[in-house]
Amino acid sequence: MAGPSDAGAEYRGGTRGRRVAAALSLVLGLGLIGGAVAGAVINHGPRDEPPVVDGSPEAFAKARQVWRETPVDQIFPRTVRGAAGGPGGADKAWTRIGVAAPTGCTGAFDPLLQRVLAPAGCVRLLRATYVDSTSTTVTTVGLLVTSGEAPAMRALNQRWTAEHLGERGDLLPKPVAFPGTPAASFGDPQRGSWDVQVSADLPFVVYAVSGFADGRAVPDRQPADKATADGATTTPAQAGLGYDATGLASAVDDRLHATVGALLHPTTPGTEK
Repeated sequence: MAGPSDAGAEYRGGTRGRRVAAALSLVLGLGLIGGAVAGAVINHGPRDEPPVVDGSPEAFAKARQVWRETPVDQIFPRTVRGAAGGPGGADKAWTRIGVAAPTGCTGAFDPLLQRVLAPAGCVRLLRATYVDSTSTTVTTVGLLVTSGEAPAMRALNQRWTAEHLGERGDLLPKPVAFPGTPAASFGDPQRGSWDVQVSADLPFVVYAVSGFADGRAVPDRQPADKATADGATTTPAQAGLGYDATGLASAVDDRLHATVGALLHPTTPGTEK
């Protein structure tokens, strides 16, 4: 898989179409090069369907292989569209500008969030950064592949919900900057809003953190739950940074569930692995 400096090149220059075509060969780990997906549409809501896996260690072990066996475009689509996904019901669209090499989790989160997520463990961390269609905002999306089994993930999910941790202002993931792109200056001071989604039935945590493409710092940063609330007047709320974070995190989470379901239950043509 290409590292940050190589992946950033998919955004630059006048030959973007050829570079995007070349990006079809990028994969999340070792080996499999399959059909890539050109884009995604957000359709995220409460999960009423049965869990994707049965909670057994064997099923969790298979689900963890998604990062090795799935093309990068299938998890982090090159384009994502959100109908009515912005402030006031405005449509949103984002384009991927870089994919980071898979890493460990050290240094990927602020210390307090690192401690909260620690019980779930860390096998691999996958990240990509997007720019919105106006080149105004940038968002890093992360997929934490955990080593924890079903009881650990259920416990973390329940704690996250019961303690309203998604509403706290001190549990932040870190962004990934890509030189030569609108995210070139995307660092910790530029973080404006974020969303963390802890799976209850899969060994994954999906998150997104957003900021401005012009590199300005955001002193009144705010978690997405608050930045998307009615009547919110902070900078992240007015700029729609909470919608960027929630929209992209939800899109990746939805695709992740669908991909794992197809990997574990290949019952229809085109899903066999």
